[in-house]
Amino acid sequence: MENSKTKPRAQLDRAAWVLAATDLLAREGVAGLRVELLAKHLKVTKGSFYWHFKDRRDLLQAVLDVWKEGRIQDIVKQTRATPGQELQQLHHVIDVYSASRSRKGMMIELAVRDWARRDDTAAAVVEEVDTWRLKCARELFLACGIPMAEASSRSMLLYAYVFGVSLMFCERYADNLAELKNDIAGLIARSTDTMPG
Repeated sequence: MENSKTKPRAQLDRAAWVLAATDLLAREGVAGLRVELLAKHLKVTKGSFYWHFKDRRDLLQAVLDVWKEGRIQDIVKQTRATPGQELQQLHHVIDVYSASRSRKGMMIELAVRDWARRDDTAAAVVEEVDTWRLKCARELFLACGIPMAEASSRSMLLYAYVFGVSLMFCERYADNLAELKNDIAGLIARSTDTMPG
């Protein structure tokens, strides 16, 4: 007879394992992403893990695939502009990506990048995501009338700024931090403001 105080255990699907693994990756890094820890965190047995994954490597690949897909979807969404609105979208991209990002999101980004320093598969995924970032930003600059070479430079500058700011604690640097960020966005997109169109 079943104890009435015992709640039935929720079934975990592959996506739940990947989500939990991504959270653990952010906290512990790839070395700390162990099946035993994950099962303990999810309050299930290791047998449940092997129902969904062949092995740890299969889980790691799933984490990379989900991260890559999510990042690329977000990049495409943020950089898609209505014709004639490219400059406004460019300013929006700079604003969105340089705003205070969620600590969890940044921890995941840093953990994946750290993983990529030691693992060729992770490095290839990070390179693909970064290539999407740069190409989509460059498309916005090109649509604003910037020549190819300068559009390429400005897209790299944009992401160098975005990643630099996301790693820095600059709240105490200036009382007018929002104005400074707005000025920087203006500098990155500066020559687009004077282009015909």
